[in-house]
Amino acid sequence: MKKLPHDNVWTRLMPSKISGVGVFAIRDISANTNLFEDDDVKMVTLQKPEIDAMDLETKKLYDDFCVIRGDKYICPQNFNDITVGWFINHSTNNPNVRCDKNLVFHSARDIKAGEELTLDYSTYSEK
Repeated sequence: MKKLPHDNVWTRLMPSKISGVGVFAIRDISANTNLFEDDDVKMVTLQKPEIDAMDLETKKLYDDFCVIRGDKYICPQNFNDITVGWFINHSTNNPNVRCDKNLVFHSARDIKAGEELTLDYSTYSEK
C-alpha cells in the first residue's frame, strides 16, 4: 500500500490561545504515541562560545529555537528544517506531551482531537 503524506501525522499548526502558534491534535491520540515518528531532521550541537560570538538577532534565533543543556545548543542542522514539533507551547500545569532524553516527543496521556499539545520545557531544556 502506498504511504501517503498524512500517514503518521497526528497534529497541525493553528493559532494558539497560549502563545502565537500552537500544535493541535487533528485526531484522537492514544497515550505513549510517538507524535512525530517520521521526523528525521538531522540535529547538530553547538557550544555556547560559538553562539555568544554571533550578532544579536542570530543569537536570539538560537536562544528561541535550540534545546539548551549546559553549554550545548542542540538544533536542526538548518533552521529551515524546523518541523511542527518545535511549535509545541509550554505548560507547567498539565502538559499532555513528554520528551525523552533523545528529544522524541510522546503523548503523556490520551489527547482529544482539537486539543492543543503542551509540554514542560524544563524537562528537556535549561532555557
